[in-house]
Amino acid sequence: MGNKAAELMHGIRPHIRTTRTTREIMSDVVIALVPALIGSIIFFGIGSLILVLASVTTCVLAEYLWQRIRKEPIRIGDFSAVVTGILLAFNFPVTTPIWIIMIASIFSIIIVKQIFGGIGNNFANPALMGRAIIMLLWPGNIAQYVTTNFNKVDAVSSATVLSILKSGKENVDFSYWDMFIGNIPGALGETSKLLLILGFLYLCYRQVVNISATVTYIVTVVAITFIFGGEGYFTGDILTNLLGGGLILGACFMITDYPSVAPRVKVAIAFLSGIITAYIRIWGILPEGVCFGILVGNCLSGLVERVIRPHIYGVRLKKSNK
Repeated sequence: MGNKAAELMHGIRPHIRTTRTTREIMSDVVIALVPALIGSIIFFGIGSLILVLASVTTCVLAEYLWQRIRKEPIRIGDFSAVVTGILLAFNFPVTTPIWIIMIASIFSIIIVKQIFGGIGNNFANPALMGRAIIMLLWPGNIAQYVTTNFNKVDAVSSATVLSILKSGKENVDFSYWDMFIGNIPGALGETSKLLLILGFLYLCYRQVVNISATVTYIVTVVAITFIFGGEGYFTGDILTNLLGGGLILGACFMITDYPSVAPRVKVAIAFLSGIITAYIRIWGILPEGVCFGILVGNCLSGLVERVIRPHIYGVRLKKSNK
């Protein structure tokens, strides 16, 4: 094998050229998130908009200051920090203190994204890492979920659907329709599956996301939670596991992040993330496993790429005669 081919095998690949810019792609993601944002305001009130604005502002400002201090090109105009800010806020309940959101935003941008070289170089989804660090440091500050305005009892604490399911209660207090439209307690952006799917369909139309990874992740979680149901094998509630938590948000907007560009690797990571997510939901302490499931998949992406070697465009490897 020649030196050039050997270098390519170690990751120096030809560029796949496209006329689309990072700004255009991130703008599409922002547009796709707008329906869920509007829904969060309808369901949880103006407080949800305040949290999103605080998160976005802190993310953009943190990225700007980092790049200014380090004398790097200012890239806040690519909207990637805006996307991180929205997704980060979407992973917290409306009762979250603003200072929590600000700390999570700074951690997501500086520690997870910028220290590793900025967009495209981060090893994991910054928004999920921001949520994870808060879950470890101040779990009590993000555990107060409330019912929606539609139930006329805004700001009244309530257990989430998956918490109810985890407790062993036979009947969940919310209908499948409530779960689908978003009339349930939960984090800001995860409740309305209808609005999330509308946004995802827009991303599909714009060819921004990998549909295979999304479908693989959803099917894996739903299949495992159905097979290993609480009442025995093949007794899991498929629709509750599909609609009752953050599965759709994670599948449509976070498993589609770019820890790898190879389609096969993305599907493999989605499958592994689905296994971890389902395991946490069934046997873990936490009622929800989307955050840690996807983060584990992100962290394993390098190992997966070594096992499933992506095709290197422009290189033809000779078959061994052995």
